[in-house]
Amino acid sequence: MTPSDTTPPGRILVTIGDPNGVGPEVAVKACQALADDPDPGLRPVLVGDALVVRHYADRAGLTVRETDGTDEPEEGTVDLIHVPALHPQAFRPGTVHAAAGAATVTYLGEAVRAVQEGRGRGIVGCPHSETAIRAASIAFSGYPSLLARLSGKHPDLVFLMLVGGGLRIVHATLHERLVDAVSRLTPELVEGAGRAAVDFLTSTGVESPRIAVFGINPHAGEDGLFGDDDQRITVPAVERLRAAGIDAHGPVGADIMLGHRSGSERYDAFVAMYHDQGHIPVKLLAGRTAAAVSVGGGIAFSSVGHGTAFDIAGRGVADPAAVIQAVRLVGSATPALPHLRLVEEQP
Repeated sequence: MTPSDTTPPGRILVTIGDPNGVGPEVAVKACQALADDPDPGLRPVLVGDALVVRHYADRAGLTVRETDGTDEPEEGTVDLIHVPALHPQAFRPGTVHAAAGAATVTYLGEAVRAVQEGRGRGIVGCPHSETAIRAASIAFSGYPSLLARLSGKHPDLVFLMLVGGGLRIVHATLHERLVDAVSRLTPELVEGAGRAAVDFLTSTGVESPRIAVFGINPHAGEDGLFGDDDQRITVPAVERLRAAGIDAHGPVGADIMLGHRSGSERYDAFVAMYHDQGHIPVKLLAGRTAAAVSVGGGIAFSSVGHGTAFDIAGRGVADPAAVIQAVRLVGSATPALPHLRLVEEQP
């Protein structure tokens, strides 16, 4: 990628995620890997505790420079927006700790503030531990819901899109019991997911996006043979998207839709009804290199498609490939994505 007149100002901010997981390690390694990128905006600025980042930077032979995010990158240096959120005694790689969960949320809040102030062009979030965050008594069901809260938006307006293996799949629902997810589906929710996907696609240079909406039931209900859920929910959603001028197709069974990945029937993105319907195909094809993008929140944001990997945290063997892909994905977004309106709110 090379800089252009359409490149947003500033650099990509990478929050280190759970400081006791592999996030800090892969964040530092991503800085190394992107050090020579011709676009200086893709040379990340990390966001997190200095004591954690220095631990991994020292191992890599890199110097940590504290910054507000606006400094030009320097060779052999990891730039850091220092967020003093973790007590040194709670820094224990490989351990689930409530203090680390709370720190994860604090890091993202500071990164959002920096982007709102024009000190970054987008955010990549390294892996979080939902268990650790909930242990800190913070309501949390993934980065999209947290971004929605920070932007003052309803959680149903911010969605997760997985990108990898040649697929882009946005999820109408996410981390919840399957029966609850299906019961929560409405035409408005599915339509919102489709609109958010189209907005993201156009912001990254896809002209006239073509999207496909999965059915809820097998064969999209087979015209009512397997219930009326699709007739009540996904059919009206697709009709609304089309009425808005969006090239939307479906609902059709996910297995059939996913077969159209090339040729004249190729789709630019798919809308999945629930977590596994979208996660399984992307992770099957992309594995740990998948990137997760929060769409609809008014900010260029991506996280990685893998978890905290506590079992290998601190051992120096974590692969930064997913972080690097996420940085490039966020870097591809244009100024068409407006900044978040930051809302102060206690977690």
